[in-house]
Amino acid sequence: MQITPLVWTVTIVVTVAFFVYEFFAHVRKPHEPTIAESARWSVFYISLALLFGVGIGLVAGWAPAGEYLAGYLTEKALSLDNLFVFLIVMSGFAVPKAYQQKVLMIGIVIALIMRGAFIAAGAALIENFSWVFYLFAALLLVLAWRQVASHGHEPDPTSNVFVRVARRVLPVSDVYDRDRLTTRAGGRWMVTPMLLTVVAIGFIDLVFALDSIPAIYGLTREPYIVFTANAFALMGLRQLFFLVGGLLERLVYLSQGLAVILAFIGVKLLLHALHVNEVPFVNGGQGVSWAPEIPIWFSLVFIGATIAVAVVASLLKTRAGRVRS
Repeated sequence: MQITPLVWTVTIVVTVAFFVYEFFAHVRKPHEPTIAESARWSVFYISLALLFGVGIGLVAGWAPAGEYLAGYLTEKALSLDNLFVFLIVMSGFAVPKAYQQKVLMIGIVIALIMRGAFIAAGAALIENFSWVFYLFAALLLVLAWRQVASHGHEPDPTSNVFVRVARRVLPVSDVYDRDRLTTRAGGRWMVTPMLLTVVAIGFIDLVFALDSIPAIYGLTREPYIVFTANAFALMGLRQLFFLVGGLLERLVYLSQGLAVILAFIGVKLLLHALHVNEVPFVNGGQGVSWAPEIPIWFSLVFIGATIAVAVVASLLKTRAGRVRS
């Protein structure tokens, strides 16, 4: 794909405009969204993402469109895991439901900024150092193992190092002052638990960026596809949180499904690294001819099927548990 600076500029401006609209239309006035409101906007953003994929197919060909859709599915699945940790954070800090939208919005914007930085760094590394595919493959395989080993239990994000440091160096209020990050109490300025929540979510975003960017670079080497797949996966994430908040706790096999996807992409990256090998101590610095390239259609089918199996198996297991109880 030949992406001109104008296309990049328009894409970034439109993406920023969507988030600005989200803030002024939905987040600025604190309220808890209804199921109907969340459902309408979730369907809108998912439909928009799929239409964008069709647009890529019509303009640039169906191979890039397949890469985009596989990337979008992967990022959306990882975003569900992200949402589950957001839920743990907001429960841990007892964020009032009316103010959760603002926390989510800030978290999503931080995620987009961090992923944008990682996308640029990843593109530069891939362009100049082919060995980075080995690094990405190893990282994804380690992350897949971590997903399996954790059994879906995340470490307490409300006590990570950034939050502990913030509590030590800043005066923290015990109560919320609406949705403000700072408040004045006892004649001095203090930060509210809302700020600590944002700090915790920022740390989570950093960790998830390390997961998501190598994963999607295993499906496409086109930075524009990587960026748009991430942007569309993050759009509507706020509404999805309120729509499937209760359902998230029932997705007991989500971690295992993500582990399978990350491991698959890790193997795909390893095979690609062998195929384009330039590392001197591997096959004398020559590409390994027997290393196959996994086609994007297979990746798309595999990722979609894995997500479907994980969701259906989770719902069946939790439904059976409820019936027995």
